[in-house]
Amino acid sequence: MLGGLGKLAAEGLAHRTEKATGEAVHAVEDVVKEVVEHAKEAGEKAIAEAFKKAQETGDKVVKEVTESVTHTVTNAVTHAAEGLGKLGQ
Repeated sequence: MLGGLGKLAAEGLAHRTEKATGEAVHAVEDVVKEVVEHAKEAGEKAIAEAFKKAQETGDKVVKEVTESVTHTVTNAVTHAAEGLGKLGQ
């Protein structure tokens, strides 16, 4: 009879161990999913910030180039007009 009780106790312990292991695995899966989600959000935010900075930098470069070209063209036209004015005198 004691042998049967020992076997029954061992089976009960094995069942509880299996159940606890399954619960632990499920808990770890939930944590991993949450960590992955946070990492994904952080990565998306970092990419969005990088694109924003790149856009701002691009806008600044375009503005500077436009101003430089405008200045150069204005100077060229002014010098040409002055040269034509001197020819007409």
